[in-house]
Amino acid sequence: MGEYTCSTELIAKAVREYEGVRRKSEIGAMVHDLKLDCPGVIASFGEDAAVIQNNGDALLLAADGIWSRLMDADPYWAGYCAVLVNIHDIAAMGGRPLAMVDVFSISSGSIRDAVIAGMRDASAQFGVPIVGGHLHPDTPYSVIDIAILGVAPLDGVIYSSTAQAGDLIVVAIDMDGRVHPSCALNWDSATLRTAAEVRAQIHVLEVLGTRHLVTAGKDISNPGIIGTLGMLLEVSGMGARVDLAAIPRPDDSHNIPFEQWVRMYPGMGFVLTLKEQHRDEVIALFSDVGMTAQVIGTVNDSKDLRIVHGDEDTSVFDFSGCGGITHLGSEERCTRVS
Repeated sequence: MGEYTCSTELIAKAVREYEGVRRKSEIGAMVHDLKLDCPGVIASFGEDAAVIQNNGDALLLAADGIWSRLMDADPYWAGYCAVLVNIHDIAAMGGRPLAMVDVFSISSGSIRDAVIAGMRDASAQFGVPIVGGHLHPDTPYSVIDIAILGVAPLDGVIYSSTAQAGDLIVVAIDMDGRVHPSCALNWDSATLRTAAEVRAQIHVLEVLGTRHLVTAGKDISNPGIIGTLGMLLEVSGMGARVDLAAIPRPDDSHNIPFEQWVRMYPGMGFVLTLKEQHRDEVIALFSDVGMTAQVIGTVNDSKDLRIVHGDEDTSVFDFSGCGGITHLGSEERCTRVS
């Protein structure tokens, strides 16, 4: 892989101003209005899935919707991703996805057929059925949202909110992919893999959870690599230093500018925190299923996510004030968005 140069100031600004990051800013205010303490609910907002105690197991419940821009660009890919991102939410928690339901609003028959084809193909590939939902067949817009149920052992759940100072930060991505033809900010590896391959990749997260090999984890979603790490640190009350040169990236043949790559949705990608003694085992588990895992930095207790490259050192997010992403837990410090 060839040498490259990048400005930490440029990368920090690109991440902070990316719409995939900025559109998360209203979450904290909404959660403030909705959150209730309920018996049996071990974790909820701030995690990729809610954790609900069910005897000796944890039921994992999540929902995700597809950005309207993706629906406009490619309804098939929107349908496929609607399934993919929900499966990733359960996997990131160390869980096994069981089944999904959808809410589908349709503005035209051609969009309906394309979205359903994408959902069907992803559901079959990952082996997770769609078992019900709700249909709006006559709306002036098209939207697909999916909710998913998963399960994990209670002591095998991977949380976003449990990163600890001194942990290594590992990013794991399937680099055997392409920029999706319909979306320059989507890296697609899953559609190029067999069903057995993607199911093996998802299963790695179950192994990490049951073997207690990581302290925290999150699937890399719309905010990209640095933005997703930021959300993990924010709910953990931690900060970090990240070496931009250590972030895994596609080879030069893909011609992806670095500031684009760190904002991209990487298809099959996770950010994890772990202890030094588990580094080699975690990296090997991902390598065995065709994923590249690399240490990119270290967690600290500064509540400041900083990126470094050579002699440059720049803060991306300061979670001690109002410079966070979701603003979960910051109601007393920051003026709520009305």
